[in-house]
Amino acid sequence: MKDYELTVLFHPDLEMNLDPAIDKVKKLIESNGGKITKEENDGKKRLAYSINNQEFAIYYFADVELPAEAPAKISSTMNINDEVLRYLLVKTDARRAKFAARRAASEKEAKEEVKEESKEEE
Repeated sequence: MKDYELTVLFHPDLEMNLDPAIDKVKKLIESNGGKITKEENDGKKRLAYSINNQEFAIYYFADVELPAEAPAKISSTMNINDEVLRYLLVKTDARRAKFAARRAASEKEAKEEVKEESKEEE
């Protein structure tokens, strides 16, 4: 199983009833042997350029684990889904994720040190 990032831009008309569309994406991932590790719905945002005469889209992000053959099957299904304006499925780099985690930990330590120093000054 490899790690991937999935970004989906849903049609803006689905804003009031987005749950069925997201459930379809989740079922698609799970039916192909994948597992969602993290997901985030960023809501409706303006697009940088219009897609299918739409100026807005609903952004959905998910970190997924997929077997080797799953990305091709998921891509072919997403291409024919009318609810999806665009999608992007990319493999994540394990080294980059490890670096980001290490960086976040060092930033957290630095913030804690600043808090301790400010307490000592009082």
